[in-house]
Amino acid sequence: MSNSLMTTYAPLPITFTKGKGVYLWDKSGIQYLDAVAGVAVCGLGHAHPVIADAIAEQARTLVHTSNLYHIKHQEELSDKLCGLSGMDRVFFSNSGAEANEAAIKLARLYGKQQGIERPNIIVASGSFHGRTLATLSATGNRKVQAGFSPLVDGFVRVNYNDVEAIKTVAKTNTNVVAILVEPVQGEGGVIVPNADYLQQLRQICDENNWMLMLDEIQTGIGRTGKWFAFQHTTIKPDVMTLAKALGNGVPIGACLASGKATTLFTPGTHGSTFGGNPLATRAALTVLETIEKENVIDNVNTLADYFMAEFKAKLAGVKHVKEIRGSGLMIGIELEKDCAELVVAASEKGVLINVTAGNTIRLLPPLIINKEQADTVIHIVTDLIKQ
Repeated sequence: MSNSLMTTYAPLPITFTKGKGVYLWDKSGIQYLDAVAGVAVCGLGHAHPVIADAIAEQARTLVHTSNLYHIKHQEELSDKLCGLSGMDRVFFSNSGAEANEAAIKLARLYGKQQGIERPNIIVASGSFHGRTLATLSATGNRKVQAGFSPLVDGFVRVNYNDVEAIKTVAKTNTNVVAILVEPVQGEGGVIVPNADYLQQLRQICDENNWMLMLDEIQTGIGRTGKWFAFQHTTIKPDVMTLAKALGNGVPIGACLASGKATTLFTPGTHGSTFGGNPLATRAALTVLETIEKENVIDNVNTLADYFMAEFKAKLAGVKHVKEIRGSGLMIGIELEKDCAELVVAASEKGVLINVTAGNTIRLLPPLIINKEQADTVIHIVTDLIKQ
């Protein structure tokens, strides 16, 4: 590792030089099956030819102009996202943390409109919303907050998947203006809530005139078997944030608004120099079109069922496996003890996996993975767990 880099990461001693589909190759020419997909980013795999061509063509044409002018691909992408989601308006940023910052600012503007001087947002323990000061403050993980106090105030924390706790807050805190949660907690260990969780949150928000804000940065763009995880229900959020798979590796974030959140931002209240520039929005628009054209979400549902059935069958009776959880191609296998060493062990066998929350193997394979490739992941992961 270069001594000139800040030590914010402790990367594996692997340097990749090439990627294609679900595979990566290191500088020695060793092939790896990528079951992390850049942490849920490369949904269409690496070096997808259609995406690569779109990026190259746009780079030769126009990369950046700023939001002082209309941007054709930005407008087309916002129309596409609103069409797919049923939301009304979009603000483009460069990352998920920035998208969540926009959501937090929307909630505060909404509260001020209601005459609430110090608006509060309900967030969940075990959540992850980013590493800027505001999103770090919203995140429910003491470890990532350590050393950065004073944190931004205005967040009320409850246990994830605990509706009664939110009802209790509603009775005692008149400053609450919104709820911000992930439909499935990713960094928290692939925690899947009760099937009616989002519906109940929607009802509570409606009863209290709050906004429901969903962080779909990891669950969005087909990861759970729908375009967006909230579409497994009948509800619609007031605010939804996206990033990760939206650009398939090109940095882009989006904050979508509907209903009462639609007109909160006005000229001068928020902005981004690079957000939604021609290159990023052309890439993202091509990603969405390619997912549609190649029926990628159908593949997610087929392979999600296969992964879960195989893991449950092959790990049945293994005492140190606590639980196997999943939503689409977002899979968590929780063990009874910490298992970070399995990341290195799997890489030595040619498969890239992730461990989160200390004891949960998290698999986020590209959405284009096929059955044969899935079998490779299943075989190696189950062997390592049994060993």
